[in-house]
Amino acid sequence: MFSNREQLQEILRKANQYARKQARESGASIYYMKNNKRVREDGEGNKFEIIYDAAGK
Repeated sequence: MFSNREQLQEILRKANQYARKQARESGASIYYMKNNKRVREDGEGNKFEIIYDAAGK
């Protein structure tokens, strides 16, 4: 499939960049995990940590 790990990582990096670009252009938020924390990044690039209480709210 892919000749090496570096090639696959480069393809995934480019896909990530493209997805972020498309989300920003459409004003959509991106949700992801970073350092075991949930993060929402809005269309303007502002980042917010998502915190849930014991009830999941």
